[in-house]
Amino acid sequence: MGKRVILTLLKGSLEQGFPAILRIRETSASSETELQEIGHLPPAPNLSKIFNNWCSAYRQIVMPSRLKPKPSQVTNISCHHLALELSQSLNQWLNSEVWEWQKIRDRLQRHLNETDEIQVILETEDVLLRQLPWNLWDLFSAHYKKAEVALSAPQYQPLLARPSTNSNKVRILAVLGDSTGIDTQADRALLEQLPNADICFLVEPQRKALNEQLWSQKGWDLLFFAGHSSSQADRETGRIYLNQTDSLKIDELKYALERAVEGGLKIAIFNSCDGLGLARELAELQIPQVIVMREPVPDQVAQEFLKHFLEAFAQGESLYLAVRSARKRLQGLENLFPCATWLPVICQNPAELPPTWQGLCHSDVEQRKREQPISLGQFSWRRLLLTSLVITSLLTATRYVGWLQPWELWSLDQLMQRRPMEKPDPRLLIVAAAEEDLAQYASGASLTDTALAQLLDKLQQYQPRAIGLDIYRDRPVGSEGSDLAMHIQSNDSLIAICQTGEVKRGGVAPPPEIPIDRLGFSDVAVDPDFILRRQLLSINSNPLFPCQTTYSFSLLLALRYLAAQGIQHQTNSDESIQIGETVFKRLRNHTGGYQAIDDRGYQMLLNYRVAEPLAQTISFSEILTGQLDSRLADLVRDRIVLVGVTAPSVKDDFLTPISISQQDNPTTRGLLIQAQMISQILSTVLDQRPLLWAWPQWGEFLWFWICSLAGGLLAWRIRSLLWLGVANAVALVVLGSFCYVLLLINGCWVPLIPAALALMSTSGGVAYVLPKSHP
Repeated sequence: MGKRVILTLLKGSLEQGFPAILRIRETSASSETELQEIGHLPPAPNLSKIFNNWCSAYRQIVMPSRLKPKPSQVTNISCHHLALELSQSLNQWLNSEVWEWQKIRDRLQRHLNETDEIQVILETEDVLLRQLPWNLWDLFSAHYKKAEVALSAPQYQPLLARPSTNSNKVRILAVLGDSTGIDTQADRALLEQLPNADICFLVEPQRKALNEQLWSQKGWDLLFFAGHSSSQADRETGRIYLNQTDSLKIDELKYALERAVEGGLKIAIFNSCDGLGLARELAELQIPQVIVMREPVPDQVAQEFLKHFLEAFAQGESLYLAVRSARKRLQGLENLFPCATWLPVICQNPAELPPTWQGLCHSDVEQRKREQPISLGQFSWRRLLLTSLVITSLLTATRYVGWLQPWELWSLDQLMQRRPMEKPDPRLLIVAAAEEDLAQYASGASLTDTALAQLLDKLQQYQPRAIGLDIYRDRPVGSEGSDLAMHIQSNDSLIAICQTGEVKRGGVAPPPEIPIDRLGFSDVAVDPDFILRRQLLSINSNPLFPCQTTYSFSLLLALRYLAAQGIQHQTNSDESIQIGETVFKRLRNHTGGYQAIDDRGYQMLLNYRVAEPLAQTISFSEILTGQLDSRLADLVRDRIVLVGVTAPSVKDDFLTPISISQQDNPTTRGLLIQAQMISQILSTVLDQRPLLWAWPQWGEFLWFWICSLAGGLLAWRIRSLLWLGVANAVALVVLGSFCYVLLLINGCWVPLIPAALALMSTSGGVAYVLPKSHP
């Protein structure tokens, strides 16, 4: 993000202070000010003397030209001490705690970030204030690493739109003026290395030749001058030396420079001495950006600055950061040329935004016709917005009636299958009856009362938190099953199962001996494609149901486990179920990809745990024959033990989003489905594992509109059908990756299929309307 700070110092003096106005705005925003503060910069009567002492010492060391330092009684060391005194005095003044000034500093610190690229523009007519090295203010130099200070006159105005050109290069007019005692050829060599530059060199030109080039219909983006220059004693006017005999004041080029600005001139660089007077006059001509040297500059310093500035600017750095970087690199020369880093300064027209090097490279006429939407009669921003809005609305309506639901559920399955493996749930133990167990311990299709009683008795010895009996027993215990009847009636940790028939007609009655508070239903909500993606937590009891319980088998077992840890549950005023701090939001129709489902009962999406195995699994025979007696206590204690049948002869299979990818066995046993449901509740409450959730409908509409706009923009900017196809393919990959990452990180089900359709439909529609180009 970029910020522009404009500090206006009104008419005043160092003896009385200066009224100040602070404005802060985004560099990418319009010219309207976002923040404003009014204050007063306090007096600093001694600062003028301190600056003049430094200036006198500096000029004795560095002649007012781009020559080598001359011998002088003033040494670099004494100049350094005066520079340090000036820096300390300047900061003491600018960090004054006088309230009328401190509130401006406070406003700056509150609204600027250290990562911001900050353009600090000082607006003042005071000559001495413009001479001061404001870049030394430690508020910006120490705390904001991307801040650079520029100067501006208080009066300025925005420029009219400039004419476009046929050039795709940066147009540079380079004037190499009087080179007596300096090496302007080094500047020329640096300019010639610039990429995408069309340069016209004028070497020690006559006034007429310079005037004609400035009036050229070709137009210029950048004006460069290297040679001798000077400011008059008042620092308000400047003079450039074209050759050994001719010199000009800026006022003598006024009309030619005004024509150059009308032709597109954006930047003027005067790599010459003492340029503040030049900058002031150039600013009156409304040249957007001017870079000058505030004091006499040695030849080596000027060339080093130009080299580093052009390298950074041509490689993509912003104008301000390129100047800041190049200026700071001059520090390596300060043992020979003191205060070299103080010299370069930007003079900015605040009504204009600094260009980039890439922005100065103009496209040719045909490319501009293809790529600049505003010039196309066939299309415009308004039509793009309208087209994307219409497509998004039609897509949303199509989705609302359920036509996209099968595709959306399929895409959700694909994303879930690609999640990484998780660890088995350590809170569960599955005791499964395979075919061989049924052959030994079953009578018909059900386990014998004696075998089941022995199993429950053995498990209970090792203090599980809960035992879930995932076996239908809708008949009373026989005469030989008194032990089993006792377990069912009195074992508080035992939860039995039944089927209400709410979702699928028929239902299965519970064991007659079980109390209602230890009875959970096994009903599930299967989607129209016969895949189980939802979990039922509760349903309304109905006297016609064979099973009269309210809560699901999985929820009751999870609540028993959590209650042992002091975690209670409640039903909120909005009828939502809350366990501890976790609210399990109810799934309704028109949520996510679900647009046409039976949403009766308290449902939620089932976030399957991708683990193999899901939990530790042992068999009936391993327990009943004593094979696991030595470690059964470790397996059972403080766990939920699920007892059920996994034998294929007992039909209890379901398709799931995970299992359908397995060609050899695309189904999952009901016992493992119950384990998944229990694991989801426990993992959400105890491990903060995310539940699956979806955006509200308005959020999904906005998402589709964004994707639609993206597709339209791609077609708007890319006229080659081949490259548009490539771009759309890349966009779809990015889209799918985004949906996958959000599902993986926080369980958000982002609609992929409608978003992809929005992108492709708008892209295709815009591409059909706009003219095409060959690849």
